[in-house]
Amino acid sequence: MPWNTAQSADWRTRIAQLPAGRRARLAARATSAPLFAHAYAFHLNMRFGGMTPLHLAEFAKAQGLAGLKVHVEDGEGACLARMSDAALGTYRAAVSHLGLELHVETSTTEADGLADAVRIALATGATSLRCYPRYEGRVSDIIDWTVADLRRLDSFDPQGRLRFTLEQHEDLQSDELICILHAVANPRLSLLFDFANMTNAHEMPLPALAAQAPHVTEVHVKDCLVTPDRGGWAHLACQSGSGHLPMHAMLVELLLLGEDRPQVLAFGLEEEEGYFAPALRFAAEGSDPFIPARSASFTELGTDDLPARLRQEAQAARRQVETVRAMLDEIAAEAERTR
Repeated sequence: MPWNTAQSADWRTRIAQLPAGRRARLAARATSAPLFAHAYAFHLNMRFGGMTPLHLAEFAKAQGLAGLKVHVEDGEGACLARMSDAALGTYRAAVSHLGLELHVETSTTEADGLADAVRIALATGATSLRCYPRYEGRVSDIIDWTVADLRRLDSFDPQGRLRFTLEQHEDLQSDELICILHAVANPRLSLLFDFANMTNAHEMPLPALAAQAPHVTEVHVKDCLVTPDRGGWAHLACQSGSGHLPMHAMLVELLLLGEDRPQVLAFGLEEEEGYFAPALRFAAEGSDPFIPARSASFTELGTDDLPARLRQEAQAARRQVETVRAMLDEIAAEAERTR
């Protein structure tokens, strides 16, 4: 189905149709959603502008956020992966002093990379580690390899101090991710739902969320423009609220997850204006398609005026905090209005 023929959910009607108790719960959760700064919102500043993981923590504190999500490679020479044990301990103390929760991310499930990311996460006092497979091969093989990788999690963290999330990262579809979770059968492993990445795997946002919902504990919040690409869909990340994604509707569904307590523990604000991701799955593909090799995510600089581009990115990150908070306020107000 062409993207522009898809029907976006009417989130206001969805709220109005909720029982009174669920509307009250939604309003409360919208006003207290755990928003996290995400290092990718400062991707270029961390590559070219000297920004460090500590600067991101200071940004999170200044914005009144609950925590931060940092990739082990973010910050070039100052990244977590290059820190000594002593420096990791110092960073842990700094984040704790700021009253923030830390989540660490890595772009692999392979044993060496995953083990090192666990080491870093534990040394910095992180509570969560995100990963995703980046294998080349048939989907069935990627699933098998990822299951084998993730069955090692307990050996990397035998005391069970971390939660682990597997992100939908542009290649695997919802049923395939759920298959991996069931095969690994680790109660500390859940899904991280990214607002845009399902498009590249030829899934629509709300159906993908509905499928993954029982397993989602963390989120990457972003917006994008979706374009046809060789029989699939590519996405170009854009300013939150200006793209094609039903952001309000997705936030409503995510906030509703969990009965006695919220199921989603972190909403990472991952503004990625200018990031482009091509289609990886296609309408006419076979039952076991081949996924080509790919690098970890990166955004092209796209300009000769580096200082201006870095300022633009930082402004976009601050603007996303305001935009998402405004969306959550609108959701809370709608839930209160219809009670």
